[in-house]
Amino acid sequence: MVWVKICGITRAEDAAAAAAAGADAVGFVFAPGPRKVDPNRVREITGILPPGIEKIGVFVDEAPALVEEIARFCGLTGIQLHGREAPEYCLGFRGCRVIKAFAVRGKQDLAAMEEYITSGAVSRVLLDAYVPGKSGGTGATFPWESALGYDCKGVPLIAAGGLTPDNVDRAVRMGCFFGVDVSSGVEQHPGIKDAGKIMRFIEAARRAAGEQKR
Repeated sequence: MVWVKICGITRAEDAAAAAAAGADAVGFVFAPGPRKVDPNRVREITGILPPGIEKIGVFVDEAPALVEEIARFCGLTGIQLHGREAPEYCLGFRGCRVIKAFAVRGKQDLAAMEEYITSGAVSRVLLDAYVPGKSGGTGATFPWESALGYDCKGVPLIAAGGLTPDNVDRAVRMGCFFGVDVSSGVEQHPGIKDAGKIMRFIEAARRAAGEQKR
């Protein structure tokens, strides 16, 4: 089974389209950028989603108290951290699943994940493309093969960055990723999703994993 997250949701209709297409999770960006969304809107959106779908907030070097406040207010089930948050920071969140993102240029960058994994600070690790000055949402890919053979000690790895309905099958078939995370690859323009692309993305990922359509 492959876990699929549609990130950068800003509209209720896009969240509904993701859920209807069979997404396992949706993501909401609370960090500066074109997909940043107000907590009040996120609370409205999470209120219409089915209970089984994960609702994940994306933060970058935010004060822990504010992250906790937003998570409670919005009904989030997980938080995704894209900044320089230390393992100790990640350990402070026990009410939500913690996903830590790392920018990857090649295998040499995977060493940065070690302390987070061995300390039990994170539930999952997300690998994104390295783009100077950017924390994600760039549409760039990282070398997926760098994750092959990496001992993540049972912590699930998620591939992100530059995924589209046309290449997600290749990422899934690498066999080293628990899940895939897409934002710009299923958009009309930043923050506005395309329901058709969402459907094609999820169908391609499921097909590559040998799953039946849900």
